[in-house]
Amino acid sequence: MKLTKKMWMLFIVFGLFGQIAWAVENMYFNLFIYNTIAKSTKAVTIMVQASGIAATITTLFAGTLSDKVGNRKHFISIGYILWGLSVLAFAFINVDNVTNLFNIDPTVTSSMFGLSGSGATKAVAMTLLTVIVMDCVMTFFGSTANDASFNAFVTDNTDTTNRGLVEGVLSAMPLLALLIVAGGFGLILGEDNNYPRMFIILGSVVTASGIFGLFVIKDAPTLVRENKGNFFKNLAYGFLPKTIKANKPLYIVLFGILVYSIASNIFMPYLIIYMERFLKFTVLEYSAILASMILLAAVAVVFLGKLSDKIGKEKMLVIAGALFVLGLFLMSFVHSDNKAVTIGLLLPTGFAMLIGFLLLATLFGAMVKNYIPENNVGKLQGVRMCFAVLLPMFIGPLIGDSINQWQADKNPEVYTYLDETTQTIANIPAPQIFLAASLVGLLVFVPIVLILIYVKNHKNDAAPLPIENENL
Repeated sequence: MKLTKKMWMLFIVFGLFGQIAWAVENMYFNLFIYNTIAKSTKAVTIMVQASGIAATITTLFAGTLSDKVGNRKHFISIGYILWGLSVLAFAFINVDNVTNLFNIDPTVTSSMFGLSGSGATKAVAMTLLTVIVMDCVMTFFGSTANDASFNAFVTDNTDTTNRGLVEGVLSAMPLLALLIVAGGFGLILGEDNNYPRMFIILGSVVTASGIFGLFVIKDAPTLVRENKGNFFKNLAYGFLPKTIKANKPLYIVLFGILVYSIASNIFMPYLIIYMERFLKFTVLEYSAILASMILLAAVAVVFLGKLSDKIGKEKMLVIAGALFVLGLFLMSFVHSDNKAVTIGLLLPTGFAMLIGFLLLATLFGAMVKNYIPENNVGKLQGVRMCFAVLLPMFIGPLIGDSINQWQADKNPEVYTYLDETTQTIANIPAPQIFLAASLVGLLVFVPIVLILIYVKNHKNDAAPLPIENENL
């Protein structure tokens, strides 16, 4: 299958803008809550968990539905339009607007999201709830457009002769998105923390890409309406024992994604808050640090990705896992009263951790696309999300928040401070979250070893994987 310039343009535009939107959510939505509404890590944890549930359920249903109706174009285009509008709506969410909208008496206290005391008003709690609900709405549109439909669209329009190349390009999109977000959106946000400006710019770009898609996207000629099987039976397809048995390597890879994603979500929701509050970096300082580490890591991952073609992706997983775990372990010790010393330690340590993280994501992502049953791409996107999003975004932040609370109770003089806005005691993320992440990350070597054993035992097979094409 030969890919046209137009198809490459579609892959790059929707791949990049989608990853930018997700990167902003992952990096700045938590900070948006923490800096503008209330210093509540509990609210951050709940938002991450709720978003993970919304993303997984949406992808499961939307992916199966797009298979059923034989349409990716409108799921992608309309999804991106609504995704962008929902992001833009965050520009208007603040305590004053929510107070006026719901006619709330600000003197009434609330005990929601770990807030209590005279300053923890009902207006603040309701604003937090509004952000969490809107984040789920935004995730619904984003997962429909990107996780379910765009991923299926890529598989529809590639084959074994070019999928590796396409996946290599698309795997660079999260890196580029992180670089743009860490650097560019940090500058847009500015020292004055102008979140409305950031949300308006991002929302407008994502919406514009959806409008663009209405005119240029065409579904693959091989995509047809699925007339076989009951819709709800198709939803269960990826969870059936016979599907798992027929595609063992796929589910081993998904287990690997589950492990490193849980480890990542122990610290990732609190990373920028940690850099800002514990390491005492300004917006421009942590933006520059993150951008430089991501840029260097992106170059390294491209080099290591090419090297993996020679030594094998399975063997490269060992290197990726080692860098990820070692980097996380060392990150727990990177802090000093001297900011220059902290930066000097953080750059190489964070660089190693980030290379491992990105390389694991790239290698495992490529394996999923190679191993997934080609006639059931849509309905299996939700299964992938269970391993990559639902469970990690529920378990990881739960561990991270518990560690933060434990350290706050143990050393309140170090890990707490008085939030002047709500007059409540706020927690500061603790470095022990990186140590916990490294311990969980060690488990990634279990699926890596299983993959190595499988490849060794099947290296002479005509096909590297059993492909299950049965429709229910």
